[in-house]
Amino acid sequence: MSDETSTDVERRMIDDARAKGLGATLRTYTRLSGPGWLQSAITLGGGSLASALYLGVLTGYGLLWLQLVAMLLGVIMLSAISYVTLSTEQRPFRAICEKVNPVLGWGWILAVLMANLVWVFPQFSLGTAAITQNLLEDPSTTAKVSGAASLLLLAAIVIWFYDSGSRGIRIFEWVLKAMVGLVVLCFVGVVFKLGGSDSGLEWGNILEGFIPSPSLIFEPAAAFAPHLETSGASSFWSDRIVAQQRDVMIAAAATAVGINMTFLLPYSMLKKGWGRSFRGLAVFDLGTGLLVPFVLATSCVVIASSSSFHGEYDAALLDPASEAPKRVQKQYDGNLNAVLAHSLGADAVKALTDSERATAIAALPESDRALAAMLVKRDAFDLAAALKPLAGDTFARWIFGIGVIAMALSTIIILMLISGFTFCEIMDKPPTGWPHRLGCLAAGVGVLGPFVWSDVAFWLAVPTSVFGMVLLPVAYWTFILMMNSDALLGKHRPQGASRVRWNVLMFTAAIVVTPASLYGAWSKAGWWGIGGITAFVLLAAVFHRRR
Repeated sequence: MSDETSTDVERRMIDDARAKGLGATLRTYTRLSGPGWLQSAITLGGGSLASALYLGVLTGYGLLWLQLVAMLLGVIMLSAISYVTLSTEQRPFRAICEKVNPVLGWGWILAVLMANLVWVFPQFSLGTAAITQNLLEDPSTTAKVSGAASLLLLAAIVIWFYDSGSRGIRIFEWVLKAMVGLVVLCFVGVVFKLGGSDSGLEWGNILEGFIPSPSLIFEPAAAFAPHLETSGASSFWSDRIVAQQRDVMIAAAATAVGINMTFLLPYSMLKKGWGRSFRGLAVFDLGTGLLVPFVLATSCVVIASSSSFHGEYDAALLDPASEAPKRVQKQYDGNLNAVLAHSLGADAVKALTDSERATAIAALPESDRALAAMLVKRDAFDLAAALKPLAGDTFARWIFGIGVIAMALSTIIILMLISGFTFCEIMDKPPTGWPHRLGCLAAGVGVLGPFVWSDVAFWLAVPTSVFGMVLLPVAYWTFILMMNSDALLGKHRPQGASRVRWNVLMFTAAIVVTPASLYGAWSKAGWWGIGGITAFVLLAAVFHRRR
């Protein structure tokens, strides 16, 4: 009987393929890929869906380039941590604490844990809403409880397979690949339907949207211009639109590669038994299993939402005699109150009677009321409803329902998996057995999401993603130090031109995300946010200097 393990077989397959040439190597890499698809399963979740939806709503096709660029930068940093992990064959958290900086190590793992527990709530909320609204069409509490419980049960079953050995890991990866493929097919199908409709799609503008342009960081999208020109509060609306555009841009970048993904990748590779021979496969896996599905799915959501909502609004909202859905009317009224407070003062608006408020709103220019309607937060189910004339009620409802459920469930599974890894590392236990399974189930607290999140839960994925972006530079700058650490990498540290390439790429990624992190901290927490970041950097610098 041979003592050869599955990892030994895979290593031999890679060596044999390399001896035969590039074609054989790529075919073998395709067959053995796995961790990259796990990354797709987490990044194609509620955050990516919400960010892509609002990118299309607010900016049209103008920011199609953003998620592509963000993912490319993320793949660079994930490639870096995979190189370090596979070169040292050490658990990265322990390696950072012992060889680089314990403040950075603990900052990284605690940031991952916080982001993970925050993120799991909207995933359960999103998946349950898709079940009750799109598939069952039953908004009752019983349906909501059944939907949330079903998601938790399915996730727990898949996690159990992952922790049952090499065969379980292969089953786990194939399930995740199928879910990612389903997500991509669902949203490609939506765009296919739009392209085949009578109005079609503006393919020239779509292709132009993939050319990077930072103008929307500083100014509203062109579709708002006609209303801003005739508005009585154009500066107010312009600032409000630009702030929302920036939040969505940061959220889109953060959900492309979140800080919890930086933790998942190295531990999933170690779990499979990968080592130095697998470094080329790791980069290929990230490109095919992560970059391509992510860009396809999110681009299709941006295109669909832009075609349905960008520059559009529900004219019925401007008619006092019409009655809009409660969620929509509440947001519309909130936007109107905000512009009245800008014009009259907050105290004066609070003192108005209902009839006086109605008179004040009627006196606003129509463009102000149109802008208030345009900025009402949509969700994926609004988008599904908007596609009914093109695709029919059944297709629109089911295709979005299935796609959203697959997104939410795959992300829940991976967030639970990451939770297990982080709990085991904090307790210094191997990521196997009951410690890992119990750590995974801790993230099941997200099952409460459908019952504690508000009617605008879909939009709340955006500020949650901004929180994730604030934490992301902790991982990026830590990886730069790891890649340049002789104590950690020794003879495996890149040398010469290779070291220059790695550093240019990594510094580019870190320099891009750091200003976004600082802006996110400032916009959400003011000086407290900046102070917290400064204190963390100073503490890390003190420990680094002592070492």
